[in-house]
Amino acid sequence: MSQASPVIPALLPVAELVQRNGSSFSGESPEYRHARNALLAEELELRRHIERVAEQRRALPPGPEAKGDYRFIGEHGPVDLAGLFGDRQTLVTYSYMFGPQRERPCPMCTSLLGAWNGEARDIQQRVALAVIARSPLERLAAFKQERGWKDLPLYSDHNGEFSRDYHAIADDGSDIPAFNVFTRRDGRIRLFWAGEMGMATADPGQDPRGAPDLMPIWTILDCVPEGRGTSWYPKLDYGS
Repeated sequence: MSQASPVIPALLPVAELVQRNGSSFSGESPEYRHARNALLAEELELRRHIERVAEQRRALPPGPEAKGDYRFIGEHGPVDLAGLFGDRQTLVTYSYMFGPQRERPCPMCTSLLGAWNGEARDIQQRVALAVIARSPLERLAAFKQERGWKDLPLYSDHNGEFSRDYHAIADDGSDIPAFNVFTRRDGRIRLFWAGEMGMATADPGQDPRGAPDLMPIWTILDCVPEGRGTSWYPKLDYGS
């Protein structure tokens, strides 16, 4: 006998949730509270929209099977795509802009991965994680030590096949960041989902970015009056 699906209570109107909030701060003006409540309503709608998008993503039909000759060199030796899964059924990969033509890695990618390093052990309790770049492993390992990253699993794309097939190389041979999720079900490895938001889909006046944004720094800066700005970007080094 199949189990019945759990009954999910109907969502309350956003206006009712705003009224339930009841927050206020000493000295706030009526104008501030009115505007803050209007913003709270939008934030609640955003939360619901994020969940609707996540549900739609989880409901995708099976993606294309990964059949390429993908070979990697990790800190524990050679491995193929199946080996990146370990004992997990889902694999998250990030293609790091640190190819052999770059003297130093991309500062934006590095900022992202610095944050991910702090979450890597937690992430890997549920799914496998692999950071893949086209530089030799020795170069990747040296930079990992320089940054003090302890938990990010780094892999060199040994023959470049993975980077080519999963959109991490531009037409001119330069690097492109890529975020891909793979599943292993019934002995088959398939692409589950890939980030497809880039320059071609960027809105006017904004850098290309995914939604939700993978970089925690932007989530924080979106909450401050200075915002993200239009010309500030993370750097590899801010000096002493």
